[in-house]
Amino acid sequence: MRRVLSLAALLLALALALGACGRDDPGQIASPDLGVEGSEKLAAQQLGFPAFATKNTTRVAGADPIANAAAIAKATFPGGNRDSRPAAVALVDVEDWRAGIAAAQLTGTELRAPVLFSEGDTVPAATAQALEDLAPTGARGAGNAQVIRVGDVPEPEGYRTTQITGRTPAGLAAAIDRLAVAVEGAPSDFVMVATADDARFAMPAAGYAAKSGEPVFWVGRDQVPEATARALRDHQQPRIYVVGPSSEITPKVTRRLRQLGSVIRVGGKDPVINAIEFAAFTDGRWGWGVNNAGHGIVFTNMQTTANAAAAAPLSSSGKYGPLVLIERADRVPNAVREYLLDIQPGYGDDYDENPVAGVYNHGWIIGDEQVLTPEVQARIDTLLEITPIDDEPAPEELEDKPEPKPERERERERQPAPDGDAPSDDPLDPPDTPQLLDPQTTPEDQ
Repeated sequence: MRRVLSLAALLLALALALGACGRDDPGQIASPDLGVEGSEKLAAQQLGFPAFATKNTTRVAGADPIANAAAIAKATFPGGNRDSRPAAVALVDVEDWRAGIAAAQLTGTELRAPVLFSEGDTVPAATAQALEDLAPTGARGAGNAQVIRVGDVPEPEGYRTTQITGRTPAGLAAAIDRLAVAVEGAPSDFVMVATADDARFAMPAAGYAAKSGEPVFWVGRDQVPEATARALRDHQQPRIYVVGPSSEITPKVTRRLRQLGSVIRVGGKDPVINAIEFAAFTDGRWGWGVNNAGHGIVFTNMQTTANAAAAAPLSSSGKYGPLVLIERADRVPNAVREYLLDIQPGYGDDYDENPVAGVYNHGWIIGDEQVLTPEVQARIDTLLEITPIDDEPAPEELEDKPEPKPERERERERQPAPDGDAPSDDPLDPPDTPQLLDPQTTPEDQ
């Protein structure tokens, strides 16, 4: 009987084989075996549980982003027929995190191009094999190319290729967007702007770019590169979402951006809270808006910056969901724990509210045990689990009490505003909490 593999099962088989070859330490993650018998003492571990998968999580256990990108691309596009193959892939240098995040936009276009990585002037074995297995069909909007070379990367042999170039990160991001516009036929109404100086604050933008097909443009802490300004003008007064706090992208930058479109800042004071705020935000027209149960969530360590681009296809297919960052491999941050409790699924006592009728969360764990430990994975699994809800409030809960604020809001209130972010100093600058600023209706115009 033919067996059909789910995305999770395929990722389990692919990523583990790619990421854990040659490990002899029994305490480390190793690839699961097929056909393990009950006479084996470590049968559960040999089958891959719980290190590779739990009831609510699946791990892509590559030892590096190159292997993770190859596994995720092959799982997202398993082949077998033309509809399950990408038109093209985007080949990016693994050390160029800006190019990787910007290139994730191409996944959300008709190109359906996942990011694969080169390494210097070579195409790693995992990437070469993924290219062969993916067998891209060729992108009509890119000259029938099968491989889109982003920046100064090698040309894989045996494939039709095209190249996107830019002299600066901002110029390269603008060139990526021009290709996306050519493919889609018109510029998007929404764009993201992120810091080119600290990858940790920009990482969450990759998944949303892959989901939406919208660009990620780069700015410095205090300046807007001309290449970014030109790209924004080409979008004709778009809605600009600034990803990150004012400590990373200052009011000077947002004032300049308001000349090019309406500006909303979505950010938090550190990379962990920044990613959570980005995941939760929506203004009704744009944003993940993951504030309730029933979603996929992608988890990785914020030090593994290239994993943001590698994992982006998981945000644009299957269990669509945002990227949440973990600071340390061996601990779930309090802000992440509180956020997952906020969106944890629940069910009541009535028959029609049983867990079978509920909604579920699922987590992708990106990286091996050096990136996120199995203990962290187990903790995340618990926080994602659907749980019973007590419909009968305790007597003290019946009293009139204000609803407690989420930890991420309490943390923000405890922090002093960064320099230059006080509303009294600059009423036109967007604060770290999301707020629409329309250049046509500023307070000075009233």
